[in-house]
Amino acid sequence: PVKEVVVTDTIPVTDNKKLDKITVLPIAPLLGEAIHRIHTGLSIGAMFEE
Repeated sequence: PVKEVVVTDTIPVTDNKKLDKITVLPIAPLLGEAIHRIHTGLSIGAMFEE
């Protein structure tokens, strides 16, 4: 059985489609950081290293 489905908020999930097993993560912080790094000449790949 599926324990959890993780999606981003790039496509709206209507209230009647929300289930306990669906987790919606915001994408805005990731996009904001990527734009900042591109603008300042920093590595985008470093965002995903951990």
